[in-house]
Amino acid sequence: MKALLLSVCSLVLLSGCVHVFSERADLMVDRTIDYEQFKLNPKAYVGKFVKFGGIIASTKNTKEGSRIEVVQFDLGNDDMPYEEHASGGRFLATSPGYLDALVFKAGRPVAVIGEVKGEKVLPLGEISYTYPVVSIVEIHVWKRSDLYPYPPGYYDPPYYYYGYGPAYPYGWGGPYWYGPRHWR
Repeated sequence: MKALLLSVCSLVLLSGCVHVFSERADLMVDRTIDYEQFKLNPKAYVGKFVKFGGIIASTKNTKEGSRIEVVQFDLGNDDMPYEEHASGGRFLATSPGYLDALVFKAGRPVAVIGEVKGEKVLPLGEISYTYPVVSIVEIHVWKRSDLYPYPPGYYDPPYYYYGYGPAYPYGWGGPYWYGPRHWR
């Protein structure tokens, strides 16, 4: 009985440690490659495997396959991109197969493990932009429910330090609101 209880508790605790990428794909990644270095000379890293992420800018399906344009942001320990005020640039994630543009739509956070293929020059607005190109091995797009991991409560401002609330007399008076928690 104790063994059953111990195994159930272990299963519950370890279920919180699930990763978005397979261990096989994660082990292929060369963690010494920084995005800033990679962006300056993608041809130097051809054939190496990298893990980058960001926000999807666009998805295009062509005869050669699918191409996702990603605005790069650093990934956290959970492989979710941290949106900041400055991006490292843009890169292309390519796939020989079809990727649905409604699933991989603009504005969604994404993380990619892929093989470096070089660079490609494409128009971006009225300029020519040199995109580093990564061939997708594994890709993960976050759902809206993943972006808000906490229920409404007193996690974010506005904090009211007066009045009566659920924590009275300790100082947390209502109201509470859903804050912008999804990018930490």
